[in-house]
Amino acid sequence: MSNDKPPFDEMFGTGEGPRDPYKTYHQWFEGEDNARLRRKTEEAEQAFRRTGITFNVYGREEANERLIPFDIVPHILSNREWQKLSEGIEQRVRALNAFLHDIYHRQEILKAGRIPAHMIANNEAYLPKMIGVEPPGSVYTHIVGTDIVRTGEDEFFVLEDNARTPSGVSYMLENRETMFEMFPELFIQNQVQPVSTYPKRLRRSLAACAPPACNGKPVIAVLTPGIHNSAYFEHAFLADEMGAELVEGHDLRVIDGRVAMRTTQGYTPVDVLYRRVDDAFLDPLNFNPESMLGVPGILDVYRAGGITIANAPGTGISDDKAIYSYMPDIVEFYTGEKAKLPNVPTWRCSEPDSLAYVLDNLADLVVKEVHGSGGYGMLVGPAARGGPRSGPAVGQR
Repeated sequence: MSNDKPPFDEMFGTGEGPRDPYKTYHQWFEGEDNARLRRKTEEAEQAFRRTGITFNVYGREEANERLIPFDIVPHILSNREWQKLSEGIEQRVRALNAFLHDIYHRQEILKAGRIPAHMIANNEAYLPKMIGVEPPGSVYTHIVGTDIVRTGEDEFFVLEDNARTPSGVSYMLENRETMFEMFPELFIQNQVQPVSTYPKRLRRSLAACAPPACNGKPVIAVLTPGIHNSAYFEHAFLADEMGAELVEGHDLRVIDGRVAMRTTQGYTPVDVLYRRVDDAFLDPLNFNPESMLGVPGILDVYRAGGITIANAPGTGISDDKAIYSYMPDIVEFYTGEKAKLPNVPTWRCSEPDSLAYVLDNLADLVVKEVHGSGGYGMLVGPAARGGPRSGPAVGQR
C-alpha cells in the first residue's frame, strides 16, 4: 500500500461528482443552510452531554471524558459494498471461533506449522485453564468488533480484530437515532437499513447459547466494572435495551454451583453473563486475586456448564497483534477459502528482516505492541516525537 496514494474520498471517489451512494445525500447537503447545520451539530453535542454519551482513553494525561463526535456527513455504503463487507467479516469471525476451539483443544494449526507454537504458549492472553472446555453452543466469540479501513473504490482492509470485550456499538446506535430525529427527511429520501434491532438480536444470540444448567427462559445479565469505567454508558444502554440486568461483581455470588445475582426477592441464578470485565479481573480465585470487579469461582461454574460467559474467557489470544498477522493463514486453514477481506500489510518485529524494514521506515509506519487490545501501546510514525518502547511489536503500513 503506497504512501503516495491519496486518501480515498468517500463522497466523491476519484471523480468530480458524488459517488452513487452519496448522490441523494449530496443534493440535500448542497441545499441546506450552513448555519442550520452548525446549529444542529451543537444540539447533538448538547444532547450527548446531557445523556452522558462520552468515552475515555486510559493511560493518557489528557484523557478526560470526551463526547462522542457527531458528524453531519454520514458514512454511506451501497448494498453491494455492505454485502462484500458482511461476507468478509462473517468468514473472519467463523475462522476466529474455529481457531479458538482448536487452540484450546487439538491445536491442529500448531501441528501443521501454520503458526509457531511459542506464539501461543508465551502469550499472556492464552488461558491454560480453558484447555478442554467446551463453551455452550461451541461459541467463543459472541461479539466481535472488526476495524475496517478503506483505501479505494473497492479496497477494504481489516485493521484489527477485537474479540475480548469489544465496545462502541451503543455510540453508533445513539448517533443514528440522533441523525434520524434531526434530519428525518434524509431517511425518507434514502433507503437506509435500520440498526435499531441490534439489542434484540444481541439478546437472541446470547439466549441461543444458554448453558446446560439453564431451565426455562434464559436469564441474561451485563457485568460492568462500574460507573467509573469509560464505557459505562454502553453497559447501561445495552442492558436497558436488551431487557437484561446490569450487575457489578458484588451483586453476584456462587450458590449451589450456579452464579446468582442479588434481587429484592433474594438471589436468582444467571444463565448468560455478557461481561465487560477483562479476563484478569473476572475471577479472583482463578486469576488476579486482588480483583474487586469479578466473581470468585465463576470460572469453575463456567467450566462445569453452569453459566455462559460472553465472550468466553481466553478469547484474547485471537485478537493479539501478532496473531493478527497470521489471519490470512487462519482463515484459509479453517474455512478452506482465501480471506475475502485482506489484512493491512504487517511486519513482525520479532523477525530480523522485518525489524530492519520497520526501523528503516518508522516515519511511514504504525508500530503496535503485540500484547493487549484496542489502540493502546501504539506509535504512529508520521506523528511521533520519540522512539517506540521496547518489547514485542508489529509494524503496519
